Amino acid sequence: MTTTVAAATRADWRAVTSVGLGLFTLVASEFLPASMLPRIAADLGVSEGTAGQAVTATALMGAVIAPTIAVLLPRQDRRHVLIGLMTLAVASNLLVAVTPSYWLLLVARLLLGAALAGVWAFSIAVTSRLVPADRLGRALTVVNTGSTVAAVAAMPLGAYVGEVWGWRVVFAIAAVAGGVALVAQARWLPAVPPAGSPGLRTLLRTARRPVLATGLAAIALVAVGHFAAFTYLRTALEPVPGLTAGLLAALLLLYGALNVVGNLLAGPLADRRLTVLVLGAPFLIGVSTLALAATLGTLGAVFVPVAVWAIGFGAVPTAFQTWIARTEPDRLEPATGLMIATFQLAIALGAVAGGVLVDGVGVRAALVAGGVAALLGTLVLATLRRVRA
Repeated sequence: MTTTVAAATRADWRAVTSVGLGLFTLVASEFLPASMLPRIAADLGVSEGTAGQAVTATALMGAVIAPTIAVLLPRQDRRHVLIGLMTLAVASNLLVAVTPSYWLLLVARLLLGAALAGVWAFSIAVTSRLVPADRLGRALTVVNTGSTVAAVAAMPLGAYVGEVWGWRVVFAIAAVAGGVALVAQARWLPAVPPAGSPGLRTLLRTARRPVLATGLAAIALVAVGHFAAFTYLRTALEPVPGLTAGLLAALLLLYGALNVVGNLLAGPLADRRLTVLVLGAPFLIGVSTLALAATLGTLGAVFVPVAVWAIGFGAVPTAFQTWIARTEPDRLEPATGLMIATFQLAIALGAVAGGVLVDGVGVRAALVAGGVAALLGTLVLATLRRVRA
């Protein structure tokens, strides 16, 4: 039997912000390779499709850690766990910055996957302990802003700094940013005891619930589609006629900025029209990805689908997290862990599938496949009301 730990009576916004800072550095670190694939591949002597598996390694480790970390650490203070995971992330980025080989880079990315998945798995439950129940939505918006702002920082800054100073410097900067988040959590996070009964039996019972299982299948399709295309976004955009390095950086900055807009728009929708949000966000991803595949030959035409794609994916974290919180309020840690595991495994599958398509067919095929998968996920999500009934 699970139990729900009561929320705080007063909001601790500094602590909430420290969780958001941690996710900012972790999510930025996860997707930095996507902004620098050509440079990483050339330096380490591998193809761009192979270099893209740096994202895959992170995601695979995350798929293992996310559902099991609460089982492995059932009684540990979540404050200590989060601080330990942030330390692991800093070490990972430092190792990537100095690695002499592709295989050592993959090892470092596995460490990052463990840190990222662990923090994501506890983020909703920890945040729910830091604010009163009637402010949880607002607090989750703050936490999710950390991850969505990472899109603003990781893609354009990674691309620019990687061109000027080299991709290794980018990961060294990510390590410093992780250190700042680590200090903030050490100073501001209070003790956070575990919520519920995070045992293996609870995890298995939660995984067998029909509504949750159907929703996770849909989330997997959406994530596979998004990351099959997104991992190779720069590869797709670089050959566009007339797209200079400055315009490319501006387009990636636009993508990141509109990610934040999507996140901010998702908050009110999550409270008032959750069905519209849960179906609309992946639909925008699917349609815009297909539109981008059709417009790669025209400079002016690529901006609109990239913008719509960014808004759609920016809304995804709040959409799916709110759905999880409403579906499994008394099993929040195991349900969140399962969602993160599903998402991370889907990232890995998407990056692998996209890499195979990029190397074997071309980047346009990866965009088309990604768009179709996201639309299929939207269709599965549309069945949730029937499954719940």
